[in-house]
Amino acid sequence: MSLDIDALLERRRLSRKVFWWRLVAVIAVLALGLGLFYRLDPGNLFERNRAHVARIEINGVIAQNAYWAEQLEKVAKNGNAQALIVQINSPGGSTYGGEALYASLRQVAATKPVVAVIGTLGASAGYMAAIAADHVVARETSLTGSIGVLFQSAEFSKLLEKIGVGAESIASGAMKDEPSPIKPMSPAGREQMRRMVMETHEWFVDLVAARRKLDRAEVARLADGRVYSGRSAFNLKLIDALGAEPEARQWLARTHGIPLGLPVREVSSEPPVSMMAELLGGTAHALFGKTLLTERLRLDGLVSVWHPD
Repeated sequence: MSLDIDALLERRRLSRKVFWWRLVAVIAVLALGLGLFYRLDPGNLFERNRAHVARIEINGVIAQNAYWAEQLEKVAKNGNAQALIVQINSPGGSTYGGEALYASLRQVAATKPVVAVIGTLGASAGYMAAIAADHVVARETSLTGSIGVLFQSAEFSKLLEKIGVGAESIASGAMKDEPSPIKPMSPAGREQMRRMVMETHEWFVDLVAARRKLDRAEVARLADGRVYSGRSAFNLKLIDALGAEPEARQWLARTHGIPLGLPVREVSSEPPVSMMAELLGGTAHALFGKTLLTERLRLDGLVSVWHPD
């Protein structure tokens, strides 16, 4: 009889142990699921169905980015998003990428107020994105402006000649292989590139003059590619106010009646990645780093970027 009781007690003890391990496993699975939900859809769990201020961060080199366009279109259509704050910290990027981002931000501005907050740097295509907003704020020591367009090309014919490598090019037209890395640019080719750069530059100047409501001749004078401190940009009317996000929220409250206490919902600016991809990406970053040079390798065509070298 004693053995039966001991065996029964042992079974109960083991059952309790198994129960607690199962409970821990269930909690771990739920926690993992919630973690993945937040990673794939940050901010939506509590903010999706109530009023909020959306915020997106535009960091680094600006290039063609379909994900930004998708996310901003969702903000434009989201009736619970009362406004959009665009945090910018970028030296610029491709002119196409800047134009596309500008167009997406204007799409949002058609349905709700948009405020741009320039951080450390919002230059060239970064400034182009900023002026898509209804109100632009920057710190006194922020760097902005650098209104201009750049085209760069490398030519290696002398180096190839030194190492005994010959190169030939057969083109269907005189301008088809201009510019080329294997031969010097011709005067006609250089003039064609110059015209293309200046055409895009003039478009940029027109955009700034229209958005900032400035005399075009004055903008053309300012648009020599130089950067301006936030204080100078404010004095030149390239931005609207000095400050940061608190000042942006105060403007929204003062001009659009959007309460200061309204929660902020982050809008993802980078597509979600799998855990394995993130692990591999983190390892690559640790080994090789991420530099402006590596980012620029992805830029094709004309660029609007401060300090491209």
